[in-house]
Amino acid sequence: MTAKAKTARTIALVGPNGSGKTTLLESLLHVAGATDRQGSVQSGNTVGDSSPEARAHGQSVEINVGHFSFMDDRYSVIDCPGSVEFAADADFALPAVDLALVVTDAEPEKAVLLQPVLKDLERLGVPHAIFVNKIDQAHGRIRDLLEALQPASTVPLVARQIPIWKDDHVSGFVDLALERAFLYRPGQASEQIAIPADLAEREAEARFHMLEQMADFDDELMEQLLSDITPSQDAVFADLIKETREGLIAPVFFGSAQNGFGVRRLLKALRHDTPDCEAAAQRLGAEGDCVYIFKTAHAGQAGKLAYGRVLSGKLNDGAELTLPSGAKARASGLFEVQGSATRKIASAGAGEVVAIGKLEEARAGDLVSANGRAKKALVAPEHREPVYAVAIASADRKDDVRLSGSLHKLIEEDPSLELAHDAASNETLLKGQGETHLKVAVERLKRRYGVGVTMRKPSTPYRETIRRKASGVRGRHKKQTGGHGQFGDVVVDILPRERGAGFAFTDKISGGVVPRQWIPAVEDGVRDAMERGPLGFPVVDCEVILHDGSYHAVDSSELAFRTAGRLAMSEGLKACDAILLEPIEKIEIFAPSAATSKITSAISGRRGQILGYDTRDGWAGWDRIEVYLPQAERHDLIVELRSVTQGLGGYRAAFDHMQELSGRVADEIVGRAKVPA
Repeated sequence: MTAKAKTARTIALVGPNGSGKTTLLESLLHVAGATDRQGSVQSGNTVGDSSPEARAHGQSVEINVGHFSFMDDRYSVIDCPGSVEFAADADFALPAVDLALVVTDAEPEKAVLLQPVLKDLERLGVPHAIFVNKIDQAHGRIRDLLEALQPASTVPLVARQIPIWKDDHVSGFVDLALERAFLYRPGQASEQIAIPADLAEREAEARFHMLEQMADFDDELMEQLLSDITPSQDAVFADLIKETREGLIAPVFFGSAQNGFGVRRLLKALRHDTPDCEAAAQRLGAEGDCVYIFKTAHAGQAGKLAYGRVLSGKLNDGAELTLPSGAKARASGLFEVQGSATRKIASAGAGEVVAIGKLEEARAGDLVSANGRAKKALVAPEHREPVYAVAIASADRKDDVRLSGSLHKLIEEDPSLELAHDAASNETLLKGQGETHLKVAVERLKRRYGVGVTMRKPSTPYRETIRRKASGVRGRHKKQTGGHGQFGDVVVDILPRERGAGFAFTDKISGGVVPRQWIPAVEDGVRDAMERGPLGFPVVDCEVILHDGSYHAVDSSELAFRTAGRLAMSEGLKACDAILLEPIEKIEIFAPSAATSKITSAISGRRGQILGYDTRDGWAGWDRIEVYLPQAERHDLIVELRSVTQGLGGYRAAFDHMQELSGRVADEIVGRAKVPA
């Protein structure tokens, strides 16, 4: 094998929550000599997950970047959150990496947890490998794990190693490409040994299977296997490198990040198998001297930092950069990042990950050019629809203005957060990917900007309508206050309309009993009364016909007739048999099939209606469930979905229709809405 030239690689660590990604980053840093000791998540002294929010919640809540050198090559590692609530923080980073290392537990029953991340990597075209962590705690066969994992992947999972067992524990491994055996040694490099005699047959079988999988993409190798010709070791390695780089296969390694088992062998494999930076540049459509921005962060007194990867050329501190809009900006400070620590540097070469200061207009997903030409990235992540919302308000009214500005900074950093204003309820809604996601956002608000907020469940936009007609309802406003008085007199009919038909106002005045210039005022008064009907909610789906009235030549006015219209409507609605309406949403739920029965029970318990089931397109072992669900019941639905799906369940929701609501539930809602006189 020919040694690769010195280069800079960027690897992403992805996988489910709790699989050990942050621990693997620590192990990689320590084994490579970038740290003098290996931190642990339990002790709270890791390079990654150093923010107060990550430590408080015991999980990654944002991406973390680490750097090290190994065998004279430079590596940047992006540790991505495992929780689906924080997965969006990696959405812009993944397209820019050379290879993603998918970290998983050794238990076959957890294989389904990898499917979402594997789907993302396949959609983005990012080559990837699997690292089975905590192998020292495994009790089952690696073959069983791979059989469970394979349906989650459209590319073949190719085992590069098989375990050596001793006293029911994995004590080492056989490298199938090298045909060498190694025993683990805590804190040290593995010790090479002869392949155990009782493993020789299993090793030959596993190696042949590996070659068969590779031969599916190499006709020459296929011919050799069919002719019982043993391929050379160099040819095997060349095939592994080519097929991994092209994303045709996903090689599988195993070890224990906590103990450093298998980490050096993993690093040596990554050194050869990881594609060059040019592949990521081509994927993103970067030409010439470019930096791809994958995250921005407001770093207190240091100002705004833009985290990016240099895809080609060289980036110097102070360089003038061109944003996709054509706007110019200057790199004011260039930093190497190691967790939460930064070190100022003068320049960065192709492949390196850096933080750039003062790029105020830069956003995640931007290609910024050092050659003056504006460019746009070819790859964009899929938008993540919010699935959880809270109504927020500043705890101290004097912070209202600061709250708005601070929230917009958080949303710029985390595009999966959304801010909306509900005009009907006058609530400010913060929307995101889950309960913990929003809690962390609020904690950041307090820590970074000193703005405290209150949170509560958003109001449900109930409405009311009528079921009965009221005829000849008079509204008379007469007031004498000295000088000119006030006089307005109208007679209206109030009729129900079909659901969703809205409001209609019909003028049938004849003979000028209500002068033309004041008829719009009557309609305005009617609309005023509809803002709060007899049940306490806005009134919809009715028609008002104005057909009679009277006026006074001196005392009538626009205000008088508006008041008369409001009085007539308020009085008439009392006789129209008001009924409460609640908003119903159509929801598509996506979840592993094993959880479908629990989900349908949960929907029934929330007054939902199951519309149908189907398999989820392109997702083996997943279902798509369509339901109607009252909006009032959706607030914490995602919490329940994730609790029965190991955190995997999700949904899309959209308003569908308003539906009558009666009985005890309606009585409780109306009781809460009515304010005592």
